[in-house]
Amino acid sequence: MKKTKFIYLGLIAAASLVSCSDDDDNSTDDIPGESDRAELYVTSGNSGDVTVYDFSTETPMQKTIDAAGSSNEGVYYEDDNDELYVVSRSSNQINTYTNISALLEDQMLDIETGVSSSSDLQSPRKIAVDDNIVVVADNADVDGDETTADGRFFIYTKTAGALTLRNTVEVDFAVWGITFKGNDLLAVVDKTSDLAIFENFASSNTTDAVVAASKTITIEGINRTHGIDYDDDDDVLVLTDIGSADSDSDGGFHVITDATAKLNAVANGDMLAVGQQTRIAGSATMLGNPVDVAYDDETKTIFIAEVANGGGRVLAFSQIDYTNGGDITPSVNNSLSGANSLYYHEED
Repeated sequence: MKKTKFIYLGLIAAASLVSCSDDDDNSTDDIPGESDRAELYVTSGNSGDVTVYDFSTETPMQKTIDAAGSSNEGVYYEDDNDELYVVSRSSNQINTYTNISALLEDQMLDIETGVSSSSDLQSPRKIAVDDNIVVVADNADVDGDETTADGRFFIYTKTAGALTLRNTVEVDFAVWGITFKGNDLLAVVDKTSDLAIFENFASSNTTDAVVAASKTITIEGINRTHGIDYDDDDDVLVLTDIGSADSDSDGGFHVITDATAKLNAVANGDMLAVGQQTRIAGSATMLGNPVDVAYDDETKTIFIAEVANGGGRVLAFSQIDYTNGGDITPSVNNSLSGANSLYYHEED
């Protein structure tokens, strides 16, 4: 069995981000106690490792879970069952790992494997989970014609003893980032600045089929969107912009507050004006190809997986810095080769 490797972080400023609220007093009441959990899980396309930034102790730590496969992309932590989902690009399947909380507390424990799906996937990118429904966005060319845009969503059902492919949904656009907003699936339309919304996704799409989004809108100001995260507590939607895939310095991200009202107000085929968003971009941000994003509703911190700049970075931006947008310096800049997807989990 494989074990975690623990490394103390010398300069992980995220400790101050997750340990203090956005209030002015920064009192000790805001600092997580030993029973609290605050973890950022990050995958790499260059290895099977899942890097865990653990902020639950007074001294933050970086912990590396040596998961199966040589290239992973797509990660999700499910707290009810204390289980980590990792999508393997090398084996084209989903693997799960159990008893994660104990693993993070004790460096001597072995990793406990859970269930794995069959190798159904072809080019998996991101994962989204809603109860027992697990969706993976796969950007393999479906029809073999590179001049036509297409992609697929693989829909699995999860039980205690199995992770079973239920059906696949084909769409007429290239896929990448996905996230659930209630029962709706939000999906970026890769190679564009569009956002596709599938209402009641799992219950409305139960068989293999070619489907259209319930609504597709353009996010003004974005060149090519990739990463996406939605937080229902704060009603905040964050999307990343990778700009040109060949550049390591033209990326950014957009923050959309009061997202539900704003998305509902835009008709199918119309545009969400950039004036209703906050854009963060510029040389100081270190954003080139920000391929995934996670939002912490406790501190309002935004975490970014940046795959191009510096060979890969995990960046964090604090609310006080990004609120007004512009070219801002990240509060955290940790090098991580091939960083390509992330998920943030916190418990009080």
